[in-house]
Amino acid sequence: MTERYEVVVVGGGAAGLSAALVLGRARRHTLVVDAGEPRNAPAAHLQGFLTRDGMPPAEFLAEGRREIERYGVDLVRGRVVDVVQGGLGAFELTLAGGRTVQARRLVVATGLADELPPVPGVAERFGRDVLHCPYCHGWEVRDEAFGVLASSAMSVHQALMVSQWSKDVTLFLHTIGEDELTDDDRRRLAAAGVTVVSGEVAGLVVNDDRLTGVRLADGTTRDRSVLFVAPRAVPRTDLLERLGAELRETPFGTYPVVDETGRTTVPGVWAAGNAIGLAEQLVNAASRGYRAGAAINADLLFADLDAAGDPAASSEAENADERV
Repeated sequence: MTERYEVVVVGGGAAGLSAALVLGRARRHTLVVDAGEPRNAPAAHLQGFLTRDGMPPAEFLAEGRREIERYGVDLVRGRVVDVVQGGLGAFELTLAGGRTVQARRLVVATGLADELPPVPGVAERFGRDVLHCPYCHGWEVRDEAFGVLASSAMSVHQALMVSQWSKDVTLFLHTIGEDELTDDDRRRLAAAGVTVVSGEVAGLVVNDDRLTGVRLADGTTRDRSVLFVAPRAVPRTDLLERLGAELRETPFGTYPVVDETGRTTVPGVWAAGNAIGLAEQLVNAASRGYRAGAAINADLLFADLDAAGDPAASSEAENADERV
């Protein structure tokens, strides 16, 4: 039997749980479908979230699940493999395993995946001493010997940014040619005291389970205790694409077009968190989820009031539910 909800939230990270919390407190019959793949899983602690600074990500999510449960929000571990839109904003979602649920409104908070540079050792140490965000981890590794693994023109920007947390920074150009550096790049790198090293990086040097250096293809090594990388962001837009949402190309991936509340171009569908952009840090994602939840509650409220004043519309809405 297909279960019916007012709202289904796809994704149980900060954005999805925040949206569900608002909806639960608004007495909306809500389901969260969580595939259990949080982007920050490799990190030991989260930072920069007021009152939660230093909390382990798994503990943060567990607390969020406990909070939404208090308001009657259902949560299921699973993955949405298909979604079909019916009339008047009704949706039917199919989960892996065959279970189906219906919703009047959707929140897509599926986030993104980090595709790491294919350098031996990088994936194994990601989130420990191979890092990507100085705002997330810079304080904890301040004043150590930093390396930055170049993977695009934006790597110069990354090297300049991390110099705020250490004055010992080496930019490994890796597959980027020296001729690709602009005059402004060279001037700024010199002003920041960043050392530039040409040549491809072959791997990492690890001793006693700690990063101690970066090994180049020519066999030489440079002592480093922290390496910053820039993963390629891969937005999880499958469901939005199935629904026909308008997407936009950015330098950091393809994301849905949304308004200030996260409403997509598909009626009845909102998106939040890293599903709408790379720069949505944890605290921003939670804020976006809150906005989406409040907007959906208001949308449902006024839709129901309008339908109550128009018996024909109310009857048509009921028939739409039957057709999904």
